[in-house]
Amino acid sequence: MRQSQLFVKTLKETVKDEKSINAQLLIRGGFIDKLMAGVYSYLPLGFRVLKKIENIIREEMDMIGGQEVFLPALLPKANWLQTNRWQYEEMFKLKSRGGKDYSLGWTHEEVITPLVKKFVNSYKDLPVYVYQIQNKFRDELRSKSGLLRVIEFIMKDFYSFHKNEKDLDKYYEEVKEAYFKIFKRCGLEKQTFLTLASGGTFSKYSHEFQTITPYGEDQIYLCQKCKLGLNKEIIEKENYQCPKCKNKNLKIEKAIEVGNIFKLMDKFSKAFKFTFKDSDGKEKIVLMGCYGIGLGRLMGAIIEVYHDSKGIIWPKEIAPFKVHLIQIGNERNIEEITEKIYENLKKAKIEVLYDDRKEKSVGEKFTDCDLIGIPTRIIISPKTLEKKSAEIKKRAQKKIKLIKLNQLINYVQHNF
Repeated sequence: MRQSQLFVKTLKETVKDEKSINAQLLIRGGFIDKLMAGVYSYLPLGFRVLKKIENIIREEMDMIGGQEVFLPALLPKANWLQTNRWQYEEMFKLKSRGGKDYSLGWTHEEVITPLVKKFVNSYKDLPVYVYQIQNKFRDELRSKSGLLRVIEFIMKDFYSFHKNEKDLDKYYEEVKEAYFKIFKRCGLEKQTFLTLASGGTFSKYSHEFQTITPYGEDQIYLCQKCKLGLNKEIIEKENYQCPKCKNKNLKIEKAIEVGNIFKLMDKFSKAFKFTFKDSDGKEKIVLMGCYGIGLGRLMGAIIEVYHDSKGIIWPKEIAPFKVHLIQIGNERNIEEITEKIYENLKKAKIEVLYDDRKEKSVGEKFTDCDLIGIPTRIIISPKTLEKKSAEIKKRAQKKIKLIKLNQLINYVQHNF
């Protein structure tokens, strides 16, 4: 893509009403725009990142048997009454002109449970794994921290349906592994830890995936032996020791929750009388699991981890583009050579943002390049062309390398 064609412009100044790093850098870099507190528009660069995160999640959910659906966001009151959750304070409620009550979905157990019930009669129909990636709405009183705490957000919510607890437990472990694969692909492998949280009425524990960062809004206790995290509620119940290895050498860390998983057991299946006929001919209750990841929240957490004083440093797999090609100088031969490189990068299926803006100074181009944070920068200038080369630099490194023009595409393909 040509940068001159981007309708969005970067901002030099800080954003006055945003304190968090992710909001500052994403707004200044032209990735998102703030409509109001807790509600953001994803602009072309930001939408590319969002779709890459979405595709990673989709691929990993499909790998463990997930079937994707898309459920309504407008939900009837009757379903919420059936589970006694109509009084939920953070729910947006609407009334139609005909006097009917609805809500905007902040979660979808009340929709997916009766939906799957229509198609499951026998133990032979189980297990079932269903997920969606969709907008959610929550009347958040403390919208803050950019994409980390919002009113409207995009959520991957996954629901599993099982004939017994053994089957649920087995699949629950598969989802854990899939989540770690997602966070690894998003660049958060070293910073993200499984963290015990309250299971509420469902089970002894639920599990959060917490990403360690000094800018986190949560606090966890991290076991230095087995690398298991515990949230505040659990650490008190466990007498300030790790329940897995009994180690008391726990380190307090700031963190951001980037995912959570629950064993719902029969809470919702009972409410909707969701049963099946087992192999012994008896009616039994279906057991459920629930697994969530907020896509925007994950994007915000990545920024909180990967940035420096100049801007964003995108992990390779979710970066809006792989290469930022910068033309320095407007001489005809430089323009022709850079254009040819741009076309060759595209032919090689290498995602490239080409800074072809003639009105911008070298300093402005470099500043924007660092702010936007694409992993690899390629510069074509009079100095590099004297050596029939291009200058290559990784965003996260200071080292600069010259690569011959006739070797450039091959080098990028095999090194980045």
